[in-house]
Amino acid sequence: MSEMLQKLMEILQLGGPVVAILIAASIATLALVFYKIWQYKAAGVGRHVELSRAIDAWDREDPTAARTYLNKSRSYLAPVIAMALSGNDRTLSERVDAEAETRFAKLEQGLNVLDIVSQLAPLLGLFGTVLGMIEAFQTLQGAGNAVDPSLLAGGIWVALMTTAAGLAVAMPTSLILTWFEARVNRERVFTNRALRTIFAPGHAEEAEQTAGAAITALAHGA
Repeated sequence: MSEMLQKLMEILQLGGPVVAILIAASIATLALVFYKIWQYKAAGVGRHVELSRAIDAWDREDPTAARTYLNKSRSYLAPVIAMALSGNDRTLSERVDAEAETRFAKLEQGLNVLDIVSQLAPLLGLFGTVLGMIEAFQTLQGAGNAVDPSLLAGGIWVALMTTAAGLAVAMPTSLILTWFEARVNRERVFTNRALRTIFAPGHAEEAEQTAGAAITALAHGA
């Protein structure tokens, strides 16, 4: 443990305050990622088996089975679906949509922080590189005629280390952010389909027949 801390201190001394900021940002980002993973797991994001069964039962116009499946669900969307099953007027539909968006907003909390880190980390690393290059050339200028190429080379690799640190923070953060956003988008698609099915039950087969007839008509017309 002490050896690891010693290496960390060496990196901080070489990279300066920019690397220190990037290390602090990476620690905060990692803590936020773990929190979001816990939040998604606790909310049951992506686990809607019972909800899907409830919606299918409602679409078959079997409200008893639908409510039975709904009571078994532990998904964060269960209260939204329960509200939707309580009626089918337009005002309720808009209210349920707003309630669903409120829950999605909670899932998206903190993702803007990940977006900021993924965008600013490379720029911060580049800023550190520019500062390091300025310092390296000042050292070279101060050496006068006794120019030692190792002075310039050493200053350059230390300066470039901040860019590498910035990219090392930004790339995994960007990937994780994309994964979180994709999960939320899937939740929105699932919820939109579920609510539209609840407010217009029993029309799935009719819609398929209408779509098939339209395709057939287009084929004959072509």
